[in-house]
Amino acid sequence: MTDTAITDNAVLVMNDIKMKFGSNYALKGVSVAVRRGEVFGLLGQNGSGKSTLIKVLAGFHQPEEGSEVVLWGEKMALPLDPMLIKKRGVAFVHQHLGLVPSLTVAENMRVTSLGQKNPWFVSWRKEAERLSALFAEFNLDIDPLATVASLPPVERAFVAIIRAFEDLRASDAGYGGEGILVLDEPTPFLPGEDVKRLFDLVRSIVKTGASVIIVTHDIDEVRDITDRVAVLRDGQLVEVLDTKASSRQAILDTIVGSRIDAFAKQRMAAGAAPVAIRVDNLTDGKTPPFSLSMQEGEILGVTGLIGSGFATVPYTLYGARRGAGTLTVADRKIDLATITPLMAQRMGVALLPGDRLGAAGIGSLAVTDNITLPILDELSHLAGLDRGAMVKEAGRLSTMHDVRPHNPALALGSLSGGNQQKVLLAKWLRIQPKLLLLDEPTQGVDFGARQQIFKALDGAARAGTSILCASTDNEQLEQICDRILVFSRGVPVVELKGHEISRKAITEACFYSTDAEAAE
Repeated sequence: MTDTAITDNAVLVMNDIKMKFGSNYALKGVSVAVRRGEVFGLLGQNGSGKSTLIKVLAGFHQPEEGSEVVLWGEKMALPLDPMLIKKRGVAFVHQHLGLVPSLTVAENMRVTSLGQKNPWFVSWRKEAERLSALFAEFNLDIDPLATVASLPPVERAFVAIIRAFEDLRASDAGYGGEGILVLDEPTPFLPGEDVKRLFDLVRSIVKTGASVIIVTHDIDEVRDITDRVAVLRDGQLVEVLDTKASSRQAILDTIVGSRIDAFAKQRMAAGAAPVAIRVDNLTDGKTPPFSLSMQEGEILGVTGLIGSGFATVPYTLYGARRGAGTLTVADRKIDLATITPLMAQRMGVALLPGDRLGAAGIGSLAVTDNITLPILDELSHLAGLDRGAMVKEAGRLSTMHDVRPHNPALALGSLSGGNQQKVLLAKWLRIQPKLLLLDEPTQGVDFGARQQIFKALDGAARAGTSILCASTDNEQLEQICDRILVFSRGVPVVELKGHEISRKAITEACFYSTDAEAAE
């Protein structure tokens, strides 16, 4: 299929793009075009080819012969030169933003231009004044002299986007300084209220005449921010949709290729199973202590506004963050002031962090090495690790959890986000933990893969694993949880269970609890 906008006045045309890895095609003749001043979305399931297409545009991949990229009416030589693309007014913000946390905002803003301008002297005072004025253009109040590490996640995203916008302004004058801003999965780590702030910034940038390409999995975000969206499936362009004229279900059906129903959980009733997990007097030393218990096989959600304290619970229970109190797992009690991750694992506790490649897995190692890491003692003999047994078990687990491509020899980091998460979840489910701790388990994961992950979690719960899920994704919490605790100021203040659980109820509980406390 061909994007009909190619016949219009497009600022960017990617025509008949083919990309092959080994003998497998990741892109099979994709043709898309971006118009001036529009927000253009790229949608598709994990592994559909979205990221590959973006990497072709960034000059990271060399496409097959016959592929064509036309920028501002000029046919470009392939593979694209990253520096030339930047000069011609195309700037990128990738999921992990490309910022240096230990440097200041001002230093991060200048780092891409130090090699092009006089590097011998920079007046950081004047630079801070200039950046303050620039941020004010977009109604942002960010301290240029603050370290990036001290900023909340949404402000880090703002810094990365404004830096890219500066690159557009500095591009060749012949292109009007308008440019094309590419946002590759900018929102998975942000709560809903911060996504709205980020989209306000995107709209401000588009008003300057720039075009924006955004890659995301969230259908509601797509409908909110984009004008048109290209849907890829199995490396091919399926359709280009007018977003405002397309229903949520129509977009979803186009992505999947058939009707796919959301996972629906049969909620566990109170007292339906014995209590298996107890947490007593949990505190970080700054907030009042609280206690909670979980039934065997129960999925308990913890949520709240950012900074309300729910997000630290999984890490404290695992010994990855210091706290006080006690954790009891199947009648084995441990002091949380002294617990370590190794001690937690020996008690049957597993943690899947939210940062997939930074804390949960090792991107440079093969799927085989990642997925078998907790069971290496089972896959060893007197001479050392039994590599054949590792490969066999990795293949079995990859098939069971539908990891694509089905090649455990591939590096974990080469997989799409959803398939990385399937690997990391399979790693822990294999040991059948008594308590599984999750932090935002489906951020950056497409709809179809989400349903697969939800079913895997439900299967583990039915087998007796108690699951604690920390998340700001209210749709996810509604789908998988038997019970939800809403936090405010470090402690749970609202409990939702059974028929009380809905996205609306969770949202209201998060804001109402904060408003109620503020009124006291």
